[in-house]
Amino acid sequence: MNPLLLRMSIAALALGAVLPLTRAAAQQGTNQGAQAAPPATTASQAPAPGSLQPSFRAGVEVVSLNVTVTDAAQKYITDLEQDDFQVFEDGMKQDVTIFNRTNLPIALALLVDTSASMENRLPIAQEAAIGFARRLRAQDLAEVIDFDSRVIVLQGFTNKAAELEAAIRKTSAGGSTSMYNAIYIALKDLKKAVATNTDEIRRQAIVVLSDGEDTSSLLPFEEVLDLAKRSETAIYAIGLRSSESTSSGAKGFKEAEFVLRQLAQETGGRAFFPTQVTDLNAIYGQIADELSSQYTVGYTSKNPKRDGAWRRVVVRVSRPGATSRTKLGYFAPTH
Repeated sequence: MNPLLLRMSIAALALGAVLPLTRAAAQQGTNQGAQAAPPATTASQAPAPGSLQPSFRAGVEVVSLNVTVTDAAQKYITDLEQDDFQVFEDGMKQDVTIFNRTNLPIALALLVDTSASMENRLPIAQEAAIGFARRLRAQDLAEVIDFDSRVIVLQGFTNKAAELEAAIRKTSAGGSTSMYNAIYIALKDLKKAVATNTDEIRRQAIVVLSDGEDTSSLLPFEEVLDLAKRSETAIYAIGLRSSESTSSGAKGFKEAEFVLRQLAQETGGRAFFPTQVTDLNAIYGQIADELSSQYTVGYTSKNPKRDGAWRRVVVRVSRPGATSRTKLGYFAPTH
């Protein structure tokens, strides 16, 4: 069965719509008769032991944070208690009312840059991504998206490692880079995937691998960043440097590096910039370890205003030498 090919117009993106085409139709340069995408299906999952109740996510006043804590050696600290955390919103201390260090299920989008510049390095990148997919647990869900000048959902959300591996092996290099389009689609897909199963709480993450700046997206970076900040999704970005990054392509990669760092920082994720494709396996391993080592911290904001304003959040931990990381803030409700 052919993968879904997602071609987007500015108008369709503004409405949050994605029109799927077969690869054959795309090659013919037409989208006549394209049908609306069917609802995404996800594997049936049983609630994980110790999962929080659905009301945690449903409460409009409750702010949920996925918090990563590391020591001076960058090792994950996983034995903290609720009283070890202090949360501040716009400088005002908040009362932590929800705390969980259970290894919650994950909904994850795995994005792979398949532009022409990746051709020589794609086989190693594929193996690293496959190794990452194999580390996902039975209760986790993941999808695979490749992007060049087009964005293709090669595998919808599944908990079957074999299906994810098969999708990753389908990737082939060619074309330009439309990373913003791919991240936009992944954010929308994650929101739908989590909404289909309201009996669970899932941590949401995007892991995106790219080796250069965006050159062909219809969406501007600012719009994608805004959507990311409004989501509950942490973005883990891997910017794969090349020999050109230190010569003629330096400016382009510096722009890409800025974009990837900002996406990661704003959402509580992390950015990596390896110089060797052989480093990818270890980096994917670090991301998997982090996702399984996080805390969930929640509070009810003491700010009653419903003005839609940006609220900056800071999390501190009492253990000496420990450093915490989470998203930088959230937008207040409007009604």
